[in-house]
Amino acid sequence: MRLELTRRTDYAIRALLVLAREGGRQTTPVIAAAMHIPIRFLPQVMGDLTRAGLVRSTAGRQGGYELIPSAVDIDLLSIIEAVEGDTRRRTCILRGGPCKRDGVCDAHEPFGAAQEAFRATLAAASLASLMGAPPGIDSGS
Repeated sequence: MRLELTRRTDYAIRALLVLAREGGRQTTPVIAAAMHIPIRFLPQVMGDLTRAGLVRSTAGRQGGYELIPSAVDIDLLSIIEAVEGDTRRRTCILRGGPCKRDGVCDAHEPFGAAQEAFRATLAAASLASLMGAPPGIDSGS
C-alpha cells in the first residue's frame, strides 16, 4: 500500500504554509520562491484553494493570496480534498469495481476502517501543527 501526496497537493500544503508563516497577503512569486514551487503551476493550485474557501485571492498590483481561516482551523484533509476531491475509495480493494455490486468483499471491513482512521488522522492534523517543519521543505519535487 502506497500513501503519497500528489505533486499538486504537495504544492498546496507548502503554499499554505507560506501564507500561515508570513501572515497577510502574499504574491504568487513570493510563495513560489519560498517553497520552490513552479510559478506557472501555482495559480492552478491556488485556484483550487480559493474555490475551497481556504484562501482569498485579490487581483491587481497589490493583490495576492491570504488565508481565510486561521492555520489552526485548516486541517490536512480539507487541503487534500480541496485539490484532489473526495478521497474516499470508490472501488473494491479486491474486485476493482463498486464493492456492493455483488455483495461486500472479504476485505471491505478492515480496509474501510483503515480508510476512515486515515481520514480522521488527516482531519485532526492542522496546518498550524505542520509549522514546526523547516521552511522550504523538500518532498523530492
